[in-house]
Amino acid sequence: MTPAASTARYRPMNFGVTRVNLREGAPGVRYLQAELPLGAFARRVTDYLVHWAENTPDHSFLARRAQLPGGQTGDWQHVSYAQALDAARSIGQALLDRGLTPERPVVVLSENTLEHALLALGCIYAGVPYCPVSPAYATVSQDFDKLRHVMDTLTPGLVFAADGARYGKAIAATVAADVEVVLAQGAMAGRATGSFERLRQTAATPAVDAAMHATGPGTIVKFLFTSGSTKMPKPVINTQRMWCANLQQITLSLPVLAEAPPVLVDWLPWSHTFGSNHNFGLTLQHGGTLYIDDGKPTPALIGETLRNLREIAPTVYFNVPAGFEMIAQAMKTDAALRDRLLSRVRMFFYAGAGLAQPVWDSLHATQEAALGERIVMATGLGMTESAPSALFVNSPDVRSGHIGVPVPGMVLKLVDLDGKTEVRYRGPNVTPGYWRSDAATRDAFDDEGYLCTGDAVQWIDRNDIHRGLAFDGRIAEDFKLSTGTFVSVGPMRARILAAGAPYLQDAVITGLNCAEVGALLYPSPACREVSGLGPDAPMADVLAHPAVRQRIEAVLDHLASEATGSASRVARALLMTEPPSLDKGEITDKGSLNQRAVLKHRAALVAALHDGSAPNILQPSR
Repeated sequence: MTPAASTARYRPMNFGVTRVNLREGAPGVRYLQAELPLGAFARRVTDYLVHWAENTPDHSFLARRAQLPGGQTGDWQHVSYAQALDAARSIGQALLDRGLTPERPVVVLSENTLEHALLALGCIYAGVPYCPVSPAYATVSQDFDKLRHVMDTLTPGLVFAADGARYGKAIAATVAADVEVVLAQGAMAGRATGSFERLRQTAATPAVDAAMHATGPGTIVKFLFTSGSTKMPKPVINTQRMWCANLQQITLSLPVLAEAPPVLVDWLPWSHTFGSNHNFGLTLQHGGTLYIDDGKPTPALIGETLRNLREIAPTVYFNVPAGFEMIAQAMKTDAALRDRLLSRVRMFFYAGAGLAQPVWDSLHATQEAALGERIVMATGLGMTESAPSALFVNSPDVRSGHIGVPVPGMVLKLVDLDGKTEVRYRGPNVTPGYWRSDAATRDAFDDEGYLCTGDAVQWIDRNDIHRGLAFDGRIAEDFKLSTGTFVSVGPMRARILAAGAPYLQDAVITGLNCAEVGALLYPSPACREVSGLGPDAPMADVLAHPAVRQRIEAVLDHLASEATGSASRVARALLMTEPPSLDKGEITDKGSLNQRAVLKHRAALVAALHDGSAPNILQPSR
């Protein structure tokens, strides 16, 4: 704990798990769990929908701005809990009429929209599994290999797409001619399609209510595909038990979520477990309102997010580190944004990647200047296979890298491996496996039935286990230099991004079997500002500009001054002129960089970096 953190004043927020139990197992193995028990949890997610539709029927559950010509957005359009239940029953009936099953599920090609949400609720109500697919598989990809893999694996009975023009090419390339296609809008040349409105207008019968009541803990709700690394994504089975248990685990860990109906302003995609299971699910569990944000943490779309946050004050706010970085910068000069966003928010929460400490510090400085207190920046650890949440921080005094303590009802198995400690999961929120992938399922669990995560952890404070754990990188990412010294990739990457803020967006660590550590550095838009070359200048010219090179060399100098040896010193680096490739698996559907895939596909460049033949190599001066 830093002195600044220990004396800081925070907006009040309680944490549920304050103590943990640790027991020894076989040599090199320990088991960690919360003292707070999980207790009972719901049988099915739809019980929440029925409850709120009966008790607060007119309360807004979902809202999204009207989509106007030219990509503009208009006023908020709301869906109440009563309207959501009515739509779920009608759409669920339409799906039952089509005889859809886990063997013939629904595949969804859509951004976060009201139609997407209502279709998902219809699937859940009727007990028909669905799969929200990353839109990038259909709109960014050029070969559609990952989307084709999804379709081949799931064999859907119905494919829903938000727009025929946007998704038509991908559907034509990957969806069999005998599979029904339903569109929210638009049409497809050469293919008959149904309309979402027709599903919505289906008359519900007692059969759909009976189907809902027949669902239970073991019912498959959805399939969520992993991001995939050097292999194709895997279809994670999500059951009612997983989702309902995890919602209760999250609420017990973060009681602030249940103190009042939450208000969320959120863009996180429903094709990813955090946006869907966590944020959408928590809103439904607690009778809150989810404002769908059509913005994104990109230079082109962050303006929409800022517009929404100037208008809607969230009670809790979730984003990825890149989003918080942009918001932190905007709040320094935007009083309307600052006043509205901070007016009633009880917790900030980041996920998806590590948040650089300078961004964290900037947010706290703005909050203290405006409010006289800080907002807790919470985080945790989890994965698609754990529905998603496995750990949460349990103190306001959080630093970058902290992930905290296990959620109630979950046992963490801490296994010593090659100088690191892997964390493994067992609990009611853990998936039973991967759909139609027996070998992958067997490989994912150890001989005691614990899910092997590949994530490494260490104690925040070895003298106080109740503070929990810190992230220590990925087991598979770490490597040895030619000297035999281990390089810990996760912490090294975190140090680079902290030192390089706001000029570096991401980094890939290199040096396997080499004498020195290297790095491939992905620049942020701030480098363009440093160069002064304007928005249309080629990125190669921007990165070759002396002012940019000097700025990054200063970062390398700073890192070198703090290095304790060859394994912690970045001796050479390259600024990457091309963004990572989705088709090559270099970037996941949730937007994070895939270290292994970049190293695989850029092997020649990495070799040139380390033999000194690559152009424009950057090195520290000391």
